[in-house]
Amino acid sequence: MNYFQKNKKNIIIGVIASLLIAALVALWLQKKVIHSADDIVGVVYPSSLKVGDTLLFEDKTQFAKTKRWNFGDGTTSDKSTGFHFYNKPGYYSVTLIVDNKYSKSFPVMVSARGIPKTKDTTKVKALIDAQTQAMQFENVQFRAVSEGKQFTWKFGETGSIDSKDKQAIYSYKKPGDYVVTLYTDESPEPVLHQIKVLPAYDPLQEEVSVEDAYAKIDNDFKYHLQQIANGNSFNSHYNYLLKTYLCNNENTVVKVNDSKANNFYMYCAGLQFDKNNVIQTVKVNFDDTQNCVTKVDINQSK
Repeated sequence: MNYFQKNKKNIIIGVIASLLIAALVALWLQKKVIHSADDIVGVVYPSSLKVGDTLLFEDKTQFAKTKRWNFGDGTTSDKSTGFHFYNKPGYYSVTLIVDNKYSKSFPVMVSARGIPKTKDTTKVKALIDAQTQAMQFENVQFRAVSEGKQFTWKFGETGSIDSKDKQAIYSYKKPGDYVVTLYTDESPEPVLHQIKVLPAYDPLQEEVSVEDAYAKIDNDFKYHLQQIANGNSFNSHYNYLLKTYLCNNENTVVKVNDSKANNFYMYCAGLQFDKNNVIQTVKVNFDDTQNCVTKVDINQSK
């Protein structure tokens, strides 16, 4: 009996064990060392937007040493997360390239911003694009949606002509209900728009307690965030909060439902696209000088 016949059983077991170990090592190498485009973890949101809207992008690929975003419009970025704006409508392919070797693409459709038209095709009547509620001393933007050449605005507070531009900005000095009147050369009839102006927080009012003053700030902050969540003018409400409370610091810390901290801009941009959020409570925290808000705690739900 030769050596093979004598140790046949042990040899077979050894061969099987070696093959099994080799398979496990190959599997481990595939998961830990060998990668593919399927292992890229990237997010681009939203996939459909209009010219000038914010496109958010984020890469969470664990093995990535280098990364580059190509937005399909001739611009790139090496950041892990950020935002991008498209200037022209069209279909774009956003590509994330990892380690100059693996890539993953995300389709994005950018639509043009159209001018709303009335059902009457024989005569397009001018419209006023503006919010229906604002705060005292807030800069409110009014835009004439019209093909006319001449514009005359009366914002209802002074009793006289306030602007002759197609797009105007006005700040109400007193709270109340106002009727905005727009005259154009398109029609002899004026266009009307109603706006309610709420009283602003006045830090010099002696009769207001400290608790009430902070509560008014929290409620004011909550109101403008809710307007963004409802799809109203992003720039108007965002810039109001930024200038009034945050000392123009877009990186002010925001925590939502005790989750991971985010900066103010990224939170508001996400709030704009992820609609139907209900802002339940807002609590602001000031710096030592009580001049600038340094942190905002928010509770919200769908």
